[in-house]
Amino acid sequence: SREEGPPVPSVARAPARSESPMLTREEIDAVYGKHAPSGGEKATVVLVTGGTGLVGKALQKVVAADGDAAARGEKWVFLSSKDGDLRDRSAVEAIFRQHQPTYVIHLAALVGGLFKNMKYKVDFWRDNVAINDNILHLSYKFGVKKVVSCLSTCIFPDKTTYPIDETMIHDGPPHASNEGYAYAKRMIDVQNRCYHEQYGCQFTSVIPTNVFGPHDNYSIEDGHVLPGLMHKVYLAKQNGTPLTIWGTGKPLRQFIFSEDLARLFVWTLRSYDSIEPIILSVAEEDEQDIKTAALEVAAAMDFKGEVVFDTSKSDGQYKKTASNDKLKKLYPEFKFTPFSEAVRETARWFMDNYETARK
Repeated sequence: SREEGPPVPSVARAPARSESPMLTREEIDAVYGKHAPSGGEKATVVLVTGGTGLVGKALQKVVAADGDAAARGEKWVFLSSKDGDLRDRSAVEAIFRQHQPTYVIHLAALVGGLFKNMKYKVDFWRDNVAINDNILHLSYKFGVKKVVSCLSTCIFPDKTTYPIDETMIHDGPPHASNEGYAYAKRMIDVQNRCYHEQYGCQFTSVIPTNVFGPHDNYSIEDGHVLPGLMHKVYLAKQNGTPLTIWGTGKPLRQFIFSEDLARLFVWTLRSYDSIEPIILSVAEEDEQDIKTAALEVAAAMDFKGEVVFDTSKSDGQYKKTASNDKLKKLYPEFKFTPFSEAVRETARWFMDNYETARK
C-alpha cells in the first residue's frame, strides 16, 4: 500500500465569495496574505539568488566595477545556499523580510549534466518549481518592483527550425532527456505573464546561450563543454598524454562570456521593460564549432601535445542556434568580449585556482 503523504497544511478560510467571477482583494488576501508593508521609503536593494555561482560571481565583479551602481545608491545582496533553502517558503520569506528587496535577479536553480537530468526528472521538476514559485510569489507579496529570472535554451522545443527566437518557447515539447528541468524553467515565462495580468507585476526573464567563465563547474563528466575541455587540457599537460575530445568536433555552439552576460543582466534590470523573455547571446555568425573551441582552449593553456577526436562518442545535438536580433535592436551598442580573449581569461582563472575550483 502507498505511504500516507504529509498532512495537508491548514489554510485560512476565505470570506464568502462575492457575485463577481473575479476574486476580490479581500478574498485574495485571506488566502495569500497582504503585501508586506512598505514602512516608508526603502533603500534600493538588488537581491541576487544563486549569487555565488558562475553568473553570480560575474555579477559581483561587474557591479563592483560599475560606478553607476554606487551612484544609484544600490545595495546588492548576493545569496548563497548558506542563506537558506529556497525550496522552503518560510526560509524565503525570512530572506525577503531581512533584505526587503527592491529588485530581484533570480539565478538559483537545481542544475546538472545530461545523465543526472535523465535520472532525476522528478527532482529537477519539483525542486525548481518550488524555488521559482517561492521567489516569484514572495516578490509579489513584498512589492518587488522587478524580477529578472534566468532561463535556458534547453526550454525550446526539441523539434524546431533555426535560428530559434523568443516566440518559439511553447511551440512543442523540449528534449525528453531533461524535460523535468526544462518544463520547470518554461513555467517561469507562464508565471511572469500570469503575475503581470493578475497583479501588474513586472517579472521578466532572459535566455542565455552557452555561458562560460571563471567560477564555472569544471567537471569532465558533469560540466559544460568549455570548462570540461579546460580540465581535460590541464590533466593532459600534467600527465603528458593526448587531449581526447569526445565526438567529431563539428557541432556548433554560441558561447557567451559570463561577464558579458552579467553586464546584460544589469542592462535588463535597468532598461528592458517587457515581461516577454529576451535571448542574450552572441550573433549567429559568431557560433564556434567544438573543434575550434577546443583548439582555442589548448592554445590558451599552452598545450603542445596531440589532439585526438574520439568519434565513438556522440556529438549530441548538432546545433541549437539562437537569434539575438531582439537584443541587437534594443541594445545595438553592446560589445561582446572576443571569444579568444574570454577563453584566455577563463583558462587563466582555472589554472590559478585549480585546487579550489569546482570539478
